[in-house]
Amino acid sequence: MEQYPEQLNGIFQALADPTRRAVLRRLGKGPASISELAEPFDMALPSFMKHIHLLEESGWIQTHKEGRVRTCTIEKKSFAAVEEWLSEQRALWEGRTDRLELFVTAVQKKEKSK
Repeated sequence: MEQYPEQLNGIFQALADPTRRAVLRRLGKGPASISELAEPFDMALPSFMKHIHLLEESGWIQTHKEGRVRTCTIEKKSFAAVEEWLSEQRALWEGRTDRLELFVTAVQKKEKSK
């Protein structure tokens, strides 16, 4: 996963904001227009569009325009990149905690045998 550090930076930065997480949660139910997505938020449309642009630039969503309506859809590739990174981290830390457990058990056995 080291070949994607910049991509991951943008992906995780996008998740850092509750508004963007809420947009992704809504898009998990299916495509939606910008106006639909903006409706629950108490902010001006230009401010909301900054969130949409960041989500699009980071690879979480795609937008397309038909007439005057811009529709957003979720991009599954970002989920795959995050899952791959998290799986690598999980394996790394599980290995470390397993080795720590073996070390502690060995020390405890040694202390008991004294």
